[in-house]
Amino acid sequence: MKIENSIRSIAIGSFDGMHVAHQALIERVETVAVIERNGGYLTPGYRRTEFTQKPCAFYHFDKIRHLSPEAFVAKLREDFPRLEKIVVGYDFAFGKNKEGSASHLERLFEGEVKIVGEISIKGISVHSRTIKAFLREGNISQANLLLGRAYHIEGEVVAGQGLGREKLVPTINLRVHRYQLPMEGVYRTATKVDGVWLPSVSFLGHRISTDGTYAVESHIIDRTIETEPGCEVSVRFEAFLRENRKFESLESLKAQIDADIEAARNGAEV
Repeated sequence: MKIENSIRSIAIGSFDGMHVAHQALIERVETVAVIERNGGYLTPGYRRTEFTQKPCAFYHFDKIRHLSPEAFVAKLREDFPRLEKIVVGYDFAFGKNKEGSASHLERLFEGEVKIVGEISIKGISVHSRTIKAFLREGNISQANLLLGRAYHIEGEVVAGQGLGREKLVPTINLRVHRYQLPMEGVYRTATKVDGVWLPSVSFLGHRISTDGTYAVESHIIDRTIETEPGCEVSVRFEAFLRENRKFESLESLKAQIDADIEAARNGAEV
């Protein structure tokens, strides 16, 4: 990897989520060096660039995992010939089998190494793993607090089962890859279609009242929106409304969906 060799300061980390603690590192440097891993992302791949104005350089973990701490630092010197400053978090680990630590980096790199200490919000330490745990619990408010923004995912529009438009409510059905999905249930959301964020209510989970398949689907509130299969749509999670559950009839399911829409329209939050 070769990038502009005038770079003098970088922040190193996975930066999955580009959350509040990540931003504390990024604000101190010119460039973000992202160590990209596999799967279950808050912000996969180049999506990280949407949350910073700083240029990002990507290292895929599988390509550098074999490097010793010394070899990794040597690679940084090669890729950033004028590098003078490295910023990392207090729990940064690098090199084969995570043999290197933040303090180890201080010994290996001849320039300045800035180690940013633990960052907490309301007594909760800000980490990507903590945010993912909150999402898996459906705790959107806490996840968004640590992110410093509303969590959102992107997906590709796919054909649904056809039942919604005919007997329930019309929805945009999405195929989502790589993102950490929140707990199964119904959420107050905003859905981005053709570059515009629209109020919505979204369901994630198994359609246990109909065909049993897993779905990510979003209903735009008070608007009729047509989308083409294959186009990209984003969903931003604002609040958890209720857990997924089985309904004995389509009529009772429809009544609950109408109640969900009204709750979302009125800004309800659990």
